[in-house]
Amino acid sequence: MRFLIDMNLSPRWVEFLAAAGHDAVHWSTVGAPNASDRELIDHAIAERRVIVTQDLDFGTILAVGGLDGPSVVQFRTQAVLPDSAGPGLLSAVAVAQEHLNAGALVTVDTSGHRVSILPMRP
Repeated sequence: MRFLIDMNLSPRWVEFLAAAGHDAVHWSTVGAPNASDRELIDHAIAERRVIVTQDLDFGTILAVGGLDGPSVVQFRTQAVLPDSAGPGLLSAVAVAQEHLNAGALVTVDTSGHRVSILPMRP
C-alpha cells in the first residue's frame, strides 16, 4: 500500500512502513510544511496514497465534502510513534486493506480500529 505521512507524525513512519513492505513518503519531502489539508488531499489523490495523520480535520473534510477519497488512517491516541502505534496501524491496514483501496476512513485508537466507507452519508 502507498502512504502519505502527515506533518504531524514523525518521519520515522516512512522507515517503519517500508520495513513492513509498504511505500511511504513523509509530507516534508514532497510539500510545504504549512500546506493546507486540501493540498495533502489533492496530492494523495494524484499519487494514489493513503493519508496517515493524527489530524481529525481530515475526517471532517471527507464527511462534509462527501468525498470518496483519498483514504485516510487517523490516530485517536496520544502515543503515535511507530514503536507504540505501529502494530495497531499494521493490524488495521491488514484488516481494512480492501476498504482502503476503495475509499475509507480508518480510525485507530487504543481499543482497536473502526472503518467508515467513503463517501460518508449522514
